Amino acid sequence: MEVPKEGTAVQIVDHLFRHQSGKMISVLTRLFGIHNLTMVEDVVQEAFLKAMQVWPLNQLPDNPAGWLMQTARNKAIDIIRRQQNFQQYSKELSHQLQLETEATVQHFFLDSEIKDSQLRLIFACCHPSLKEEDQIAFTLKTVSGFGSSEIAKALVTNESTIQKRLYRARQFIIEHRIQLEIPSGNALSERLEIVYTILYLLFNEGYNSSKADELIRKDLCAEAMRLCNLLSEHKSGKQPATYALLSLMCFHASRFDSRVDENNTIILLQHQDRSKWNRDLIDRGYYYLSLSSEGDALSVYHIESAIAAEHCMSVSFDATNWQRILGLYDLLLIQKATATVVLNRAIALAHLNRVNEAILQIKSIKNIDFLIESQYIYNAVLGDLFLKQKKNDQAEKYLLNACRLTNSQPEKNLIVEKLEFLKRSN
Repeated sequence: MEVPKEGTAVQIVDHLFRHQSGKMISVLTRLFGIHNLTMVEDVVQEAFLKAMQVWPLNQLPDNPAGWLMQTARNKAIDIIRRQQNFQQYSKELSHQLQLETEATVQHFFLDSEIKDSQLRLIFACCHPSLKEEDQIAFTLKTVSGFGSSEIAKALVTNESTIQKRLYRARQFIIEHRIQLEIPSGNALSERLEIVYTILYLLFNEGYNSSKADELIRKDLCAEAMRLCNLLSEHKSGKQPATYALLSLMCFHASRFDSRVDENNTIILLQHQDRSKWNRDLIDRGYYYLSLSSEGDALSVYHIESAIAAEHCMSVSFDATNWQRILGLYDLLLIQKATATVVLNRAIALAHLNRVNEAILQIKSIKNIDFLIESQYIYNAVLGDLFLKQKKNDQAEKYLLNACRLTNSQPEKNLIVEKLEFLKRSN
C-alpha cells in the first residue's frame, strides 16, 4: 500500500486510517478477543490521534504505517501489563501471557499473522446467525475501516440505519462470545459460502453503484478484491470457488475505464472501446479461472466468470460467441434460478436475434409486474428490446418507467438518449 508522498500530515493520517485501521483492529481483536472490540477500537483511535499530534510537529516517519502499528502494539503491551486477569482476553492469548509479554505481542504483529487475523475477523463478521445486511456493514466497518457515513453512502441508506446494523452485529458477537477462528470441515464450507456472498455483493454494489452521481464505486470493488485475494492466499481459502470469484472480479474490473464517458453517460458493451480494457487484469482473471478448474465442483462463480471471460476473449462485440454464452446461462439457471439470471439470459437470446422469445422469457419471470413497478433494470431491458422490434410506444413506456425508477445519473443519461432517439424516429 502506497502512502501519499505529498499532502499535510492530517491528509496522510486520513489516508492511512482508511487503509490501515482494519489491519490494526484485526490483530488487536485477536489479541484481546472480539468481546473487547470497543477497547480495541479505542486503542486504534489513540494511535491515529497520537499521529495527528506528533507528525505535524516532527518529520514524517519513514514508514508511517509501521509507526502506527508500533504505537498500537506498545499500547496493547501497556494494557496487558496493567491487567492481572488474563482470562478476559482471547483464549489464544491467555495461556501465552505467562511468557514474556512483548515477545508474545510481537508475534501477533508479523505480516503473516496480521493476514491471518484479518481472515479470522472476516469469518466472525460473516457469522451465519447475523443478517446479511448486518454482515456487510460490520465487515466494511471492522475489517475494511469504512466509517458509518461512508458505509451509508456505499449502501445507499442513511447513517442511523447503518449504526443500528453495526450495533446489532456487535452486540450479537459480544453476547454470544463468538470466537475469532477459521472453521474446519463442513463448518468451513458453510461459512465460506457466506463469505463469498458478502464479497460478491460488496463488489456488485461497487460495480453497479446505487449512488446517484457515481456508476462505479472503485473503492468498494477494490476492497472486495483485496479481501477475496486475502482469502485465496490462506490455506483454508485455497478453494476452486475462491479463485473463480476472484477471476470474475478481475474480468469485470478490467472494463472500468470503458463503461462511462466524459459526460457521465453509460457506454453499452457494444460501444465500448476495448483498447481501454485492462489487459493485466484480464490476464489475472484467466490465471485465477485456470486455478479454479481443479476439482469436480462447479460453482455459480465458475459459470459467471466463464461468461465474463467470453466477453474478454472476443476481439469485438460482433465476434462475441452468444451461443456459448447462452449455454452458460442455461447452466447458471440450474444453480441460480433468479430473476436477474433469467433477465441476462434473455439479453443473450436477443443478441441471437430471438428478441420475441427474450421478451416472453422476461414476462414469465415470477412477480414480474412487481419488478417492473419497482426496479429500473427490467424496464430498461424491455424498453431496449421493444426498440429493436420498432414497437416505439411500448419502448417509450418502459424507458420512461426506467428513467423514473433510477437515481443514477449515468443511467438516466442513457435512457434520455434512447428517448430522444425515439422522438427523432417517430
